[in-house]
Amino acid sequence: MQKIIILDFGSQTTQLIGRRVRELDTFCEILPYNKFPVGDDSVIGVILSGSPFSVHDPDAFKVDLSQFVGKVPVLGICYGAQFISHTLGGKVEKADSREYGRANLETVDTTNPLFKGFDQHSQVWMSHGDTITAIPDGFECIASTKDVKYAAYATSGIWAVQFHPEVFHTLQGTTLLKNFVVDICGSKQEWSAASFVDSTVAELKEQLGNDRVILGLSGGVDSSVAAVLLNRAIGDRLTCIFVDHGMLRKNEFQQVMDDYKVLGLNVIGVDASEQFFADLAGVTDPEQKRKIIGRDFVEVFNAEAKKITDAKWLGQGTIYPDRIESLNITGKVIKSHHNVGGLPKEMNLKLCEPLKWLFKDEVRRVGRQLGMPEHLIGRHPFPGPGLAVRILGDITREKVSILQEADDIYIRGLREFKTKLSGEEARLALAAGAPAEIANGELEVSLYDQVWQAGAILLSTVRSVGVMGDERTYEHPVALRAVTSTDAMTADWARLPYEFLAKVSNEIINKVRGVNRVCYDISSKPPSTIEWE
Repeated sequence: MQKIIILDFGSQTTQLIGRRVRELDTFCEILPYNKFPVGDDSVIGVILSGSPFSVHDPDAFKVDLSQFVGKVPVLGICYGAQFISHTLGGKVEKADSREYGRANLETVDTTNPLFKGFDQHSQVWMSHGDTITAIPDGFECIASTKDVKYAAYATSGIWAVQFHPEVFHTLQGTTLLKNFVVDICGSKQEWSAASFVDSTVAELKEQLGNDRVILGLSGGVDSSVAAVLLNRAIGDRLTCIFVDHGMLRKNEFQQVMDDYKVLGLNVIGVDASEQFFADLAGVTDPEQKRKIIGRDFVEVFNAEAKKITDAKWLGQGTIYPDRIESLNITGKVIKSHHNVGGLPKEMNLKLCEPLKWLFKDEVRRVGRQLGMPEHLIGRHPFPGPGLAVRILGDITREKVSILQEADDIYIRGLREFKTKLSGEEARLALAAGAPAEIANGELEVSLYDQVWQAGAILLSTVRSVGVMGDERTYEHPVALRAVTSTDAMTADWARLPYEFLAKVSNEIINKVRGVNRVCYDISSKPPSTIEWE
């Protein structure tokens, strides 16, 4: 299959480049800057990402351009553009001031294939501290802004842009990437949800034969889509195990089990909440809570799995970002994921990961292609330890019950509250795949579908003075969290309407015993993580 290679120099938007290329129905791989697959004939183009480094830093990442320049088309983005200029004889200098934010192209060479169909004053997004002050011999400037002379430059087989076409704020960024991927590199655009389903089901049938597979379900979109794919390939030779540790959302265990029944999956539901609560009693350290839950989950899962004596494979919902995030560009592990850490030795099973090449939005498209219900496909990410990492302090059934009630009011409110979007907000919502209704030229989208992830946090280690009726109360605050993101590596707090926050705050305080104050978390990641623990 044809593919674009994206060489990662450490940019926070490298995954976004990959997603944009995939949206052009073209397969791509994100690899560390120094891992170009020399000799791979399926590579039709190379993109060099941005980087937190300056090309002048002694530790800056460098790549041997001769591995691919002159062999396939090359596009440098931000640092990638600066690296090409610096390496081939141009000049890169520190800018007088950091060039960050929106800018407009003042001159654009629309005869160049990279800018075919571009407007002369198209908006782009800049984010760099250095700037290109001279380009190598044989190159020509093909775009400029008021402050950046060499916003883009090119020569035969090489194109470079100082701005970021992958971000939504570059209004014609998709056009630029399409020009490169499709017109310049010659992509046949054969990568799609439908083609992925057909090819993956065929591959699974060949890989698994008549073997039996065990898969651990979480209720989330990744494991659910993996299960439906496997079910389509091998039918009832797939056995799914769904463990309830007692810290799921309100009524979630039964709701998810009902969903799986409708999907025709063979699912064993295990209520192991007694074991989890007993082992968590009195534990307050967040990392220890996570480890206990992880350990108990493996024990419960293994106990059920051993009952299926003829199973040879373990299915997992590992997706592409899990694997990318688990290794940094030097090859060292920087983030552990529950589904990329290998298998417990005692299980003696082989690993099957049908979604390992997909981004989250692609997983959702595949789920829709498989005919899965939208409420399951569009679910927000939910932490493996569940509400345990949204309760500060020790875990008890009473605290979980309080948080379940508050969280249920919050999430139902987000689903029910619709807002109308137009202009750039509407464009971003559609680009992010949010389900929407169009009325009078405006999009009507629920708040739930506008945010990446939301949840309530119980501050059970804190008590707040309040007044209810004529009585003084001394109860717990609840914090509400909602973030917007593309991949969870970075996230911004969602600007929820005051009207909504007032309504949901009032409902939580009036209906949930044990809560007398509601706060809204307005911190972004970095520095604050999405979860509180």
